[in-house]
Amino acid sequence: MNPNLDKLHPYPFEKLAKLKAGISTPDHLTPISLGIGEPKHPSPDFVKQVIADNLDRLANYPTTRGLDELREAISQWATWRFQLQAGSLNPNRNIVPVNGTREAIFSLVQAVVDASKQATVVSPNPFYQVYEGAAFLAGATPVYLPCDGSNGFIPDFDTVPESTWRDCQVLFLCSPGNPSGAVMPRETLTRVIALADKHDFIVASDECYSELYPDEKNPPEGLLQTCAAIGRHDFARCVVFHSLSKRSNLPGLRSGFVAGDANILKGYLNYRTYHGCAMPIHNQLASIAAWQDEEHVRENRAAYRAKFEAVVPILREVMSVDFPGAGFYLWPTTPMDDETFTRELSAQQNVHVLPGRYLSRTINGYNPGENRVRMALVAPLEECVEAAKRIVEFVQAN
Repeated sequence: MNPNLDKLHPYPFEKLAKLKAGISTPDHLTPISLGIGEPKHPSPDFVKQVIADNLDRLANYPTTRGLDELREAISQWATWRFQLQAGSLNPNRNIVPVNGTREAIFSLVQAVVDASKQATVVSPNPFYQVYEGAAFLAGATPVYLPCDGSNGFIPDFDTVPESTWRDCQVLFLCSPGNPSGAVMPRETLTRVIALADKHDFIVASDECYSELYPDEKNPPEGLLQTCAAIGRHDFARCVVFHSLSKRSNLPGLRSGFVAGDANILKGYLNYRTYHGCAMPIHNQLASIAAWQDEEHVRENRAAYRAKFEAVVPILREVMSVDFPGAGFYLWPTTPMDDETFTRELSAQQNVHVLPGRYLSRTINGYNPGENRVRMALVAPLEECVEAAKRIVEFVQAN
């Protein structure tokens, strides 16, 4: 077996199951889950209809590159959304369709890391655990940059020592952030690009929450958008990950894309031809329909906006909690340690959240997720409001 498998940490939900083993939840209270970030809004009917209309394509092998029409639809959407120079995001050179961001993040690291020399993969802390697992299994060492309230939940790149950048081969960004919802401004992204040029590493920006934002007139900036703004139209050293899971409530479709530097994506596409992960054709056709429609996305944002506006004022009666810059998570501080809060909230109120420390690593005695919990406002509005009221009752009773 690959010895690097022994380096993998249990996934957060494995830890959560162990934490709650043996507890009894109150029978008179319906369970409400705010722990797992799985969208619960209805999937668009028109997307489902495309799948139903094209089930005969199950008889066809898909290509790793994907349909020309899919890459063209992605190019048109991303060029419009991120204000890119016309023609700069070439469908044949700058885009690779993928089966969701988790698969793509993992496989890209396997493709680009050169483990024949000292290699590190730098990521925010807290972080999406696949960043770490991908690093270990590629033969690299993860390095964690703390994200806490002192810097708006964004890594302070100016305090990172030169020695960290020396061996860095991939820097992961997550903007909007999971779990904080923090959005990186153009100034920070420009600084990161300059660091990549100086130290010759790849900037990999996970932007799967980019379409869930509160202000219709102020969408989050993306890494490729910053590239365009500073005249970097070849997107050198930069790649981004996008998905239909959150944007379009289609987590089961497993559809997204990687876009950016054509030189990186050329090698990545070659890797994927051996990896064997082409997207089924009927899923590709459904994805085209989703990328070409914005109305359902605006409706999706409005539904999340209503939940945040209803829930945050309730929780503020007993907790310190802020509206996120984007995404569908709340990242409040807890009046007791996060594991106790999570376990007892389940036991007393049948409301389920995720301890912040399970999304982070303790480095030099400090875990930036401690005494916070992640709450995913994915349930229907009424359930989210009910959960908030139960949390208030729980805190007041304890």
